[in-house]
Amino acid sequence: MDFKRLKYFLAVAEELHIGRAAARLEIAQPPLSRQIAALEDELGVQLFDRARSQIRLTQAGCVLRDHTRQMLERLDTALRETRRVGSGSAGRLSIAFAGCASYGLLPALIRAYRSCHPEVELDLVAVNNADLHRALVQREIDIAVARPALEDDEFRNEPLCTEPLLLALPEASELGARAGIRLADLAGQTLVVYPRHPRPSFADVVLDIFSREGGEPARTDLAQDVQSALSLVSVGAGIAVVPQSVSEAGRPGVIFRPYEGYNPGIRLTVHARLDNRAPQVMRFLETTRTFARAL
Repeated sequence: MDFKRLKYFLAVAEELHIGRAAARLEIAQPPLSRQIAALEDELGVQLFDRARSQIRLTQAGCVLRDHTRQMLERLDTALRETRRVGSGSAGRLSIAFAGCASYGLLPALIRAYRSCHPEVELDLVAVNNADLHRALVQREIDIAVARPALEDDEFRNEPLCTEPLLLALPEASELGARAGIRLADLAGQTLVVYPRHPRPSFADVVLDIFSREGGEPARTDLAQDVQSALSLVSVGAGIAVVPQSVSEAGRPGVIFRPYEGYNPGIRLTVHARLDNRAPQVMRFLETTRTFARAL
């Protein structure tokens, strides 16, 4: 069935006048009449009662008019939605992020993207860095927001920011009142690092910093994530090193202090597969670049 022929039929069925329908379609009357006659031949039914003064729809014509109108409306909707998804202004985007990335700039980046692309449905999930890498490799997600960055030649990397590191101390710790804390001053303390697994991870970044600064903790405890680490700090079970943005949310029983010495910071990076050029992905990366430049 020719959709153009159905479009011609619907114009005649709505106008009930060949001349007006032809003007609406911007074609001449004779070819329009031929298209209607060909449609009737194809279906084997009479669609119009023709008289000298007017034409009327037959019962069969009324049925076809109603179905054709609905079908063409659905087709128009499908085409418009297809164009929106194909251009990246609609559709779905799956974003996974390291749990501690939910502090700081990531929520603002998400808001910036949503303000420009409100019709894109976002799937957001917090996972650890190793699962971020695996999920991106296996195409389970479109975007990975990692800290530290994921190392893979098959990934695009868009740095969002680099945050300095702070000490998270129990509220009652005497270190909180000390000026110029050095990691070497923390000898004898219990150091809480995270995540427990997989390794290497942010835990190894922290351990390397302590090793460089000669601050050998008396004991190292492993926590599952930043929230678990802060819970241990809040009850006096140890100290931790966290990105600066974690301090912005605050935590009862925990104080945050800078330290002197080697502080490489920790980078928050947005990743996507090199071979994923979906418009939703490319627009999110573009938003990330714009957002990072404005910082």
